[in-house]
Amino acid sequence: MPKTKTNTKTSKTRNSKKKAPLIVLTAGGTGGHVYPAESLAYELDKRGYQLALITDSRGKDNYKGKLGEIKNHAVLAGALVGKSKWFKIKSLFKTAIGTLQAMWILIKNRPACVVGFGGYASFPCCCAAILLRIKLVIHEQNSVMSRTNRFLSKHAALIATSFNKTSHLPNNKKIILTGMPVRKAITDIRDRTFPPSSDKFTILVLGGSQGAQIFSTVIPEAINLFNKSTQKKIKLIQQCRANDLDTAKTLYKEISSEIILEPFFSNMHELFAESSLIITRAGASSVAEVMAIGLPSILVPLPIAADNHQYYNSMEVTDAKGGIRVDQPDFTAKNLNSLIKDFMEDSKKLKTMSNNAKKAGITDAASRLANAIETEIL
Repeated sequence: MPKTKTNTKTSKTRNSKKKAPLIVLTAGGTGGHVYPAESLAYELDKRGYQLALITDSRGKDNYKGKLGEIKNHAVLAGALVGKSKWFKIKSLFKTAIGTLQAMWILIKNRPACVVGFGGYASFPCCCAAILLRIKLVIHEQNSVMSRTNRFLSKHAALIATSFNKTSHLPNNKKIILTGMPVRKAITDIRDRTFPPSSDKFTILVLGGSQGAQIFSTVIPEAINLFNKSTQKKIKLIQQCRANDLDTAKTLYKEISSEIILEPFFSNMHELFAESSLIITRAGASSVAEVMAIGLPSILVPLPIAADNHQYYNSMEVTDAKGGIRVDQPDFTAKNLNSLIKDFMEDSKKLKTMSNNAKKAGITDAASRLANAIETEIL
């Protein structure tokens, strides 16, 4: 629990951002790294802290929301996992230069701490913090600690986890379960009416930041197995990769359901609110969001995810009986059709799964993380 002095600091001593400590966030790449950084940025800004973001060239000045409002710095960074030998050598060189760049930024700005959210874009800044003996906080999004965070965590002052069970955590370190920070627009719909009052059964399909090619083929085939009368009772909202969009449109052409296909949706909270079921990968953000709002899910873990972490992420939902996991080899049109049919015919089952997911979901993760930073670091 946060100490009394936390509230005193927040309400009294930090009434001027010029006098407030600076906290540097470092993140980049996929939404799984960026969304929690965004949520924490809102929470820390609300508490009066100065904020800055250190990322790579992909992210600098390209984020919306709070991350786009605070000072952005870019440093060189390079990926190492799953790359060729020469690409790795080039990446190591870029990372070394990026670490020196980050050290210069930190020396000039003198932050109270650095909070890293994983991914190779955050690695140079985290290394710089370690070298400069600036307190480092690591937030691990997945149930299996990433290899980057495994290295960094040995030097961290605090490690925050998203899941009850997280593997490869170091010994003799301060570890706290905060959960995965979820965007406020998402948590705001937690108290919506469920199942939604609609004459159609709405299915939301998300494939992660890059979409999922298998969804663009299997799901149309599964919907096509229903008769025309049942198809008309279904509304399907699906995120497709841009390259798969034309193929998916062709496969859905003869289906009588209401179909919405886009490579990206900017109104996710509205889509979550009107959906009765979601079919999605088991990335940390997806798992945290469906549990926070209580949306029954069919989770299809990405089989090539590092250390099979999506499989273990999905266990958070299935252990709570808030959703169903279908491994990719079993994700066939026939099996999916059967699952959807079962959900459509049993609203009580949907409601029970929704309640189970909700009970296990964490909605105040950003606040928990901010509290931990205040009480353990500052």
